[in-house]
Amino acid sequence: MKKAKMTLHPSYRIGTISPRLFGAFLEPIGSMVNGSMYNPKHPTADEQGFRQDFYQGLKEAGLPCVRLPGGNFVSGWNWKDSLGPKEKRKTRLDPAWFQYIPNDVGHDEYLQWAEKCGAEAMYTINLGTGTLQDAMDIVEYTNFEGGSDWSEQRRQNGHEKPYGVKTWYLGNEMDGPWQIGSYQKDPKGYGVLAHEVSKALKWIDPTIETVACASSSPFLNHYPDWDLQVLRECYEVVDYISLHHYHSAPPGNIPALMAGSQAFEKYIQTEIALCDFLKTHLRSEKTMLLSLDEYACSYRPAQGAKLGMGGRQPAMGFLGLDPERKYVRHDPDDWSTRRSFPLNGEMPRTLSNVMVMLTMLRHADRIKIGCATSGINLLCANDREHVWKSAAYYPMTQLIRYAKGVSLQPVVECETFNVEGYAIDDMNQYGDFTGVPYVQAAAAFNEEAGELTVFVANADWQDEQQFTLDVSAFEGWQFKEHSTMFSEDTEAYNNYEHPDTILPVSVPDTTCAEGQVQAMLKPLSWNMFRFVKEM
Repeated sequence: MKKAKMTLHPSYRIGTISPRLFGAFLEPIGSMVNGSMYNPKHPTADEQGFRQDFYQGLKEAGLPCVRLPGGNFVSGWNWKDSLGPKEKRKTRLDPAWFQYIPNDVGHDEYLQWAEKCGAEAMYTINLGTGTLQDAMDIVEYTNFEGGSDWSEQRRQNGHEKPYGVKTWYLGNEMDGPWQIGSYQKDPKGYGVLAHEVSKALKWIDPTIETVACASSSPFLNHYPDWDLQVLRECYEVVDYISLHHYHSAPPGNIPALMAGSQAFEKYIQTEIALCDFLKTHLRSEKTMLLSLDEYACSYRPAQGAKLGMGGRQPAMGFLGLDPERKYVRHDPDDWSTRRSFPLNGEMPRTLSNVMVMLTMLRHADRIKIGCATSGINLLCANDREHVWKSAAYYPMTQLIRYAKGVSLQPVVECETFNVEGYAIDDMNQYGDFTGVPYVQAAAAFNEEAGELTVFVANADWQDEQQFTLDVSAFEGWQFKEHSTMFSEDTEAYNNYEHPDTILPVSVPDTTCAEGQVQAMLKPLSWNMFRFVKEM
């Protein structure tokens, strides 16, 4: 049996926790829009064709924010095609995902669906095929009170008041070779564009904030120099940089999946250092904030990688120029054309993803937005007919509910593990992971509400941890509960027929005496410890 200890002190404060850390990302891929979000034939469909079972599930879960409508899709999408009566809208091709886009779900529908979810909409602008004028027009349509052409069109289309979208993303993955209108070879050009667009948008609505793209993958060979060149041009007029990272592990390799938290930690540290270098270099008073608005940890089978390529492969390898490939027309009520994802092994996948959220909490002073790529499905799992609660629903909703106030610096002493390097494909190639802590943690100190919540993940796939939590510095606080979630069967999962296979349970044997909590952490378990201020 391994031992681990964690120490907390109320004075060791990292920064204020933004509620937008636990958001989601939405893009019309497969069934994410056509089928899950929108299906006018579904028994629960409302007057707009939205599935009420889905958006009510997200509302009940407390989804704080959602970045939409893409994603790669948005770099070729003309939002103006999606306005007004549906029968007059134009069907276009989506070269990003090889599908027809009938625009049944358009600009207004995306924003109105977010309203129904009770979530803040954070909007990605097309800067691939889109222009500066298009960007100005969309902000005018969306946020301007009235009296101009675009704001009056919004009112005529049924939304009298401005939507008030606060956060605008200046394009998507603009360095990716796979992106329509990519600035892969011209980072300075994108930096200048981001500067000019941000400036113009804030002249229309000075209350908004803008987010510039950083490099879309730490695996690309121009990372992080591309980021540096972009930010030299737009640092002073944007508010955030947008980070994307997908961690992959060979199927069944639980240690490699658990090591993803280290990959994210290094990625975030690099971007913070880069921003702070530029702050000094530009003699700026502004500290750049971060938005990790696409991320996931998952299993992916190896695809014949050429070892040593490490992001240096020819750009043509990304382009998918297959003469046999056909464009697909998705029927929201027919799921036969969808990409299917395995449900099994839900507990390891859940733990790897929520450990990214713990990493963001440990950088709460700089990371203010987080959007899980599968977040809407994690919070409201679904198929063609039904919705249910996935295993990930429980830690995510605990974070939404209890990760408030100030993030505290956790001092964790535990054993570590190593993972040998591996390659998934030509781009996703990993060196050795060394010294990965088995125990990952974060803490939220909500002094105003009289709550202290400690989140702990045991990434050990074999052993329990004899865990000591030292909270002796919190005089006058009372231990309230320890809940845990784990599964003896690492292949188990929740579904509609069996939604209670993996659930959090209370741990009655955990004790607290003289500020020392003593607990056992199950292998591959998620744990929450709660304390309340004595009255």
